[in-house]
Amino acid sequence: MNQDAIIFIIYLLILLTIGLYFSRKASKSADSYLLGDRNVGPAVTAFTMQSTSMSGFMFMGGPAMAFQQGWYAIWYAIGDAGGGIVNLSVLGKRMRRMSEILQALSPIEYLEKRYESPAVRIVGGIISIIFLFAYVFAQFIASGKALESLTGLPFSWALIIGVSVIIAYTVVGGYLAVVWTDFFQAIVMLLGVGGILIMGLIHVGGLSGLNAALADIDPTYLSIWGQGLEFYGQWGVVLGAVLIYSIGYMGLPHVVVRHMSIRSTKSVKSAILWTSIYNQLFAYSPYLVGFIGIIMLPTLGDPEMVIPTLAYTFFPGLFAAILLSAIMAAIMSTSDSILMQAGTILSRDVYHRFINKKAGHGQLVLVSRLCILLAGTIGVIVAINEPPSVFTLVVFAFGTLGNSFLVPYVCSVYWKNANKIGVLSAMIAGGASHILWTALDWQSATAIHPFLGGLIVSIAAMILGNFFGSPPSDEIQEAFYKARGTHKLPKNIDKNVARDLAPEASSIADFTGYNRHPVKG
Repeated sequence: MNQDAIIFIIYLLILLTIGLYFSRKASKSADSYLLGDRNVGPAVTAFTMQSTSMSGFMFMGGPAMAFQQGWYAIWYAIGDAGGGIVNLSVLGKRMRRMSEILQALSPIEYLEKRYESPAVRIVGGIISIIFLFAYVFAQFIASGKALESLTGLPFSWALIIGVSVIIAYTVVGGYLAVVWTDFFQAIVMLLGVGGILIMGLIHVGGLSGLNAALADIDPTYLSIWGQGLEFYGQWGVVLGAVLIYSIGYMGLPHVVVRHMSIRSTKSVKSAILWTSIYNQLFAYSPYLVGFIGIIMLPTLGDPEMVIPTLAYTFFPGLFAAILLSAIMAAIMSTSDSILMQAGTILSRDVYHRFINKKAGHGQLVLVSRLCILLAGTIGVIVAINEPPSVFTLVVFAFGTLGNSFLVPYVCSVYWKNANKIGVLSAMIAGGASHILWTALDWQSATAIHPFLGGLIVSIAAMILGNFFGSPPSDEIQEAFYKARGTHKLPKNIDKNVARDLAPEASSIADFTGYNRHPVKG
């Protein structure tokens, strides 16, 4: 066994150890297994949210896009840099409060209870399961490629080994194992890509040397419109590229569940700070490495192998193995979260809700674990056949989930009268439009990115559909106001209001005789 494989096996054993440690806590209750008792701290929430969001795409898909399109790819990085901040700022506090008030343990259950409709849960469950699977298949493909590069094993065997470890610690440890392994892996991701970027910039002479070299190869690499000016003047494509990652995270079930599990609303501000720091250090790095690849790897056959190839170019075997473990960290941190969410949806939102309503905690945890195992197995079988590239599959699945759920989640805490007809319209129309926009290449005809097109359709469907539904019940409207939180007036305004109302209060007291006949007591 070579040195690289030994390093990686040690890394996998660390992850399994974390899973086994948290398996004790996961067995306490469904709340423990599915949400970690809603007691996850701000730093862990921030790091797990980012590592889950960024996935193997940031180590394979993102650099590949930069390698092929040049500086145009940075639009995606700009969205990524702000995505976690927007997500926590918009949904964090309100969704944390609302989910606890409604006693929802999954993002799909949350939608049913907020919009008071089993149909919302059925449609939401179907969409999320299909496209979470598509998303995780992309991660499995990435894991197979990374392990193939790291160990020299055939793609299929590398895939089986990597996925088996992910399934093992997710099944055993539940949600807490997922968030803590994600926290650990987020740090590995940051250090790994940072090391490759620093060495790459030294080699090409810094950013100025990088840009000069790119201009020598093809000046259009420096354009915001893509290599060969492919997207020249298409602001709808550019805006969609920024929006898909800046606001799209608010539509991903495996990401928004982090709002439901954070310790308290007071932790949200700290989580935003941690997210801001992490994103600015990490989000741009993989794309910059992709630019370096254009210069240093002109004959590279597979653009998604830019980072693995540069890792071995810049570092000895030992360090390269550690850096490639960072790639697996990115892949695993997303795969485990998606598998965990898929298992939660299938066990709680399908089995418990529609098949066995009397199922106890033990049965739910068992069903969830079996569903995770089943999803992982299907994923391996599909991924061995190597569907489309990691970039293509991630953007497609990400966009469809975002267009299906972003508007319903945001409206759930910001639009009091949002109802089930509106949300069903938004989910179906938004998801379907993104699928059609991608499959029929409407981007070429409209110069609008599929995500932006789907977002516009989803918003319009939500507004129009809402006219045909009945308003939410009094209980939901009361929950809405509680989730919004208390808004106290500043002291100076409060004093002014009291002073201004004093004469009126005195006049009312005189008129009613209260001042003439004080209460004794």
